[in-house]
Amino acid sequence: MARIFSKHFPDTELMPVLFVGHGSPMNAIEENEFVEGWREVAKSLPKPNAILCVSAHWETRGTSVSVTEKPRTIHDFGGFPQELFEVQYPAMGSPELAEEAVRIIKRTEIRPDEKWGLDHGCWSVLIRMFPEADIPVVQLSLDYSRPAQFHYELAKELLPLRKQGVLIICSGNLVHNLRMVDWNRMNEPGYGFDWAIEANEKMKKFILSNDHQSLINFGQQGKAFNLAIPTPEHFLPLLYTLALKGENEKTEFFNDMPVMGSLTMTSLKISPGK
Repeated sequence: MARIFSKHFPDTELMPVLFVGHGSPMNAIEENEFVEGWREVAKSLPKPNAILCVSAHWETRGTSVSVTEKPRTIHDFGGFPQELFEVQYPAMGSPELAEEAVRIIKRTEIRPDEKWGLDHGCWSVLIRMFPEADIPVVQLSLDYSRPAQFHYELAKELLPLRKQGVLIICSGNLVHNLRMVDWNRMNEPGYGFDWAIEANEKMKKFILSNDHQSLINFGQQGKAFNLAIPTPEHFLPLLYTLALKGENEKTEFFNDMPVMGSLTMTSLKISPGK
């Protein structure tokens, strides 16, 4: 089969890959240290030919990829100021990139989706990293019926995209327990419950030691992990990032901070070592 995508984007140096703790959608309109962290990491990147985003907020049965040429900005939340609902991120889609994803992923059938746009796990970060919205964006869904090992193995098949100038951004949160959020401490960045800090630090140690299997087996890591990951959708994007890490690549953390007790914004960049 002809490589449709590569006709549009020739081979490049290996593009970095990101895991981004996206937190509240209010980060799209507020100024804070996390927004600045996203801006700074964007400055460190080569300009991508396109972006593939794996977001915690697009869960499906089976795996889907967005194919629309003009993806809508999805305001998939409630209870926030009207100003946030008026935000638009008018990036183009890339049917060519979507087709290439369908072609290279062999582990499962990838279904083209013409209805999905860009959810807040995607656009609330991209509007800060690439405010000009001049880079095509495609989203890949999370199959909620599959175990963590499946997601990790599927992600490995995305590696050729890094060699075609595609920035893969995986968006979630390492620690994400909304039921235990301390809303009284929402204006105190750096405040985290002991279990949240314990889980976050243990996750970082596994990441730095390349112990991906312990993270795949997150349900076996004890009480702190169980509290940090009550449901897997915000954690699974991390596994996509780690699966794409090469043997000699370096890992850099940024925005490494808890918020509201039971969330962490910890993010990481994986890139070729020097």
